Amino acid sequence: MANKQEVVVVTGASAGVGRAIVREFARQGACLGLIARGVDRLNEAAREVEALGGEALVLPCDVADNQAVESAAADIERRWGRIDVWVNCAMVAVFAPIVETRPEEFRRVIEVTFLGYVHGTQAALRRMRPRDQGTIVQVGSALAFRGIPLQASYCSAKHAIAGFTDALRSELLHDRSKVHVTTVDLPGMNTPQFEWSRSRMPRRAQPVPPIFQPEVAARAVVWAAHHRRRAIWVGIPTVKAIVGNRLAPWFADRYLARVGYRKQMTAEPQPPDRADNLMSPLPGDFGAHGRFDRRARSHSFQVWTDLHRAWLAAALAAVGVTATALLARR
Repeated sequence: MANKQEVVVVTGASAGVGRAIVREFARQGACLGLIARGVDRLNEAAREVEALGGEALVLPCDVADNQAVESAAADIERRWGRIDVWVNCAMVAVFAPIVETRPEEFRRVIEVTFLGYVHGTQAALRRMRPRDQGTIVQVGSALAFRGIPLQASYCSAKHAIAGFTDALRSELLHDRSKVHVTTVDLPGMNTPQFEWSRSRMPRRAQPVPPIFQPEVAARAVVWAAHHRRRAIWVGIPTVKAIVGNRLAPWFADRYLARVGYRKQMTAEPQPPDRADNLMSPLPGDFGAHGRFDRRARSHSFQVWTDLHRAWLAAALAAVGVTATALLARR
């Protein structure tokens, strides 16, 4: 469990899943280094941390800038002496067909959503490896295993994170390091991402249903930070996407060709001249939730069973032993 002394860094800390993760760690009294581009939102997140019983350090930073990430990590280390947990969660996205996505947009998504994880991971490793302890949590996605139409740049970045993290695991094992890396892969989440991501779709963007609240992801991330699990899949949609694509990728190709466009758009037309956060943050505090509260699920039975599978296995074994004993008496 987290304690008052635990030092946690969260990138993408100012909104969406990152903001929910910050709140969850704050409830456990953690010291939190908050990294994101939007200063106003970071300050609001810091006030929430203090109100919930944690301690916060605001670190405005574009994770695409390696030196800025390294500088932020150094500031955290100077403040609290070490880093125990580093959570990579920062992202940007573009909703558009591949032929309509500009090269600079692909580059920007990769720089933030993939290289931001590389920069954060390297900064964490520089501080964790000498101590031979610490945990790095990569907030991943079902889209790291199954690309979908209209999100090629984001899917590419998430696929890259998965490959990068696999390589890192092997290197840590080779070095017999006690530093742990884990991945928490998510389904469609109710976050502000769908309000501010760049889009060329004719109608407003939405997560692929069913939609989950960011607190579902946050609870899984905090649990992953304190248990040595290789990966956690959040929600049945994530399980179906990953397992289904492994078993029948040809079916996924055709299914997504038929419904993938429609499921990512609402019936509402895209507002003209809509601003986005691809190159710079938008003003205002968006919080953790998007506009889909009425449709989003606050709990996932699949996640609960995954996080408690050792207890459930023990309970089932006990039931089996009891049943066997009762049958033997007959």
